[in-house]
Amino acid sequence: MSLMQRIKSIAAALLMIAAAVAMLIYPGTGLALIALILSASLTLYGLRTLVYYFSMARHMVGGKRILYQGLIVFDLGIFTLTMAYNHTIYVILYLLAIHAFAGVVDVMRTMEARRFDGPWRMDMATGVVNVAIAILAVICGFFLNSMQDIVYIYASGLIYSAVLKIVNALRKTSIIYIQ
Repeated sequence: MSLMQRIKSIAAALLMIAAAVAMLIYPGTGLALIALILSASLTLYGLRTLVYYFSMARHMVGGKRILYQGLIVFDLGIFTLTMAYNHTIYVILYLLAIHAFAGVVDVMRTMEARRFDGPWRMDMATGVVNVAIAILAVICGFFLNSMQDIVYIYASGLIYSAVLKIVNALRKTSIIYIQ
């Protein structure tokens, strides 16, 4: 990771912490803020993927997959923005699905990395936290009917992700030299 990538990663983590603190201070508007953060991150990721496709990936093998991925993620970001204020239950379901899917994928990756004696502890922790966020949000949203607790859970998960991002940015990367 270059110095500029480390600076960008730390700046993004600090923005994540600031958004989480704003959600903790103003939990009433937390669901709208969650939807805006989710929409902005999906839209920006989709745009970045599309720019990557049009600049390089269209000449690569499997480049159409990158195009489709960028279009779908961009569309999901715009879709999330349209339902940010009207249908909060759908935003919560959407958020739960994303966390549950990301957690399951992280756990499956760590099981594979552990089989091949690779680094796996940090990814396992991330996967377990994502699955825990999804389970706690289901409990708070559907059984306790407490939207404020969902905001607190999401904000704590956002702070956890930001701390992991800072740790990964400050971690020394191994470099392989080939002569």
